[in-house]
Amino acid sequence: MAQDTSTTTATAPGGGGHPLARYLVVRAGITVLLLFGVTLTTFILTNLIPADPVQAVLGEQAAANPEIVAAYRERAGLDDPLPVQYFTYLSNVLQGDLGTSQQTRQPVADELGRAAPATIELALAAIVVSAVLGIGLGLWAALKRRTIIDQVIRLVSTVGISIPLFWLALVVYYVFFFQLGIFPGSGRLSPTLTPPPDVTGLYTVDSLLAGDLPAFWDALSHLVLPASVLGLYTVGLLTRFARSAVLEILDQDYVRAARAKGLPARTVVTRYVLRGSLVPIITVLGMAFGSLLSGTVLVEIIFSWNGIGQYSYAAATRLDLPAIMGVGLVVGMVYIGLNFIVDLLYGLIDPRVRVS
Repeated sequence: MAQDTSTTTATAPGGGGHPLARYLVVRAGITVLLLFGVTLTTFILTNLIPADPVQAVLGEQAAANPEIVAAYRERAGLDDPLPVQYFTYLSNVLQGDLGTSQQTRQPVADELGRAAPATIELALAAIVVSAVLGIGLGLWAALKRRTIIDQVIRLVSTVGISIPLFWLALVVYYVFFFQLGIFPGSGRLSPTLTPPPDVTGLYTVDSLLAGDLPAFWDALSHLVLPASVLGLYTVGLLTRFARSAVLEILDQDYVRAARAKGLPARTVVTRYVLRGSLVPIITVLGMAFGSLLSGTVLVEIIFSWNGIGQYSYAAATRLDLPAIMGVGLVVGMVYIGLNFIVDLLYGLIDPRVRVS
């Protein structure tokens, strides 16, 4: 009897295709579900606020008129069942419509678009400085463990994490602006200067693109104090995590083997130790950046920095529900987006993640 010589292609568990492509598809699907959950959570939490948005919009005198209240509730769709209100809200969000501010009568998406560049510029400056100092100090402390250098760095990181942000901002503002006059105290640009042409919304970048060096140096000087205040906590956090991650890698067998081969210390550190410790460091770095983007309220208020933090504070004090929902949605999307980027970096740095 002749044997069947046809071949059968075996399918690996988890389906065919490149592992990285499958990894990206799975992470993208999870991200979409999380975004849907953020819209639902934002809608529910906003509707649980124990206050009457009608009175906040119309004022006490107009809210006392039942006819005016009824007309407003009908026009705003507040009389519809909550599921209907949510699907209307979700439909609008998918079209880029975050509603209209009840106080300014301007589209919330436009207002957030104008406020976002200021916060992004502040957060980027803080995270770049924090990453360089935090990872560098953490690596140095790990390589010099149980020495006086290690002890001093750990003490500094503990102080950075422990100092209340609002207190530090007030002290920095008082000392470096009010007392010493070294740096400007408020705003993004001196009132005597004209903002550069709006390309990215980041004054430092736009002024360089326009070739306006005086505006660049002025915008950079305004950025120093608030970015330093925000960055101090993140430096302390990154230093501690980087030190722990590097110490764990230093004890691995493959690092000992690299040293036993006689490789230079710099090669061992850069090629083996740093790469092996990047995954936990990237996790902390991504979450720290998200925290900087969404948690700059007090710093922006103290330094008169017209970003998302100051906008969210104004929306909360005026009970501007569409603005509050818009801020909540944007903050949630920032965290989910950063998580997605971190997941992608995981897959690129560590091949084991792609097949897990």
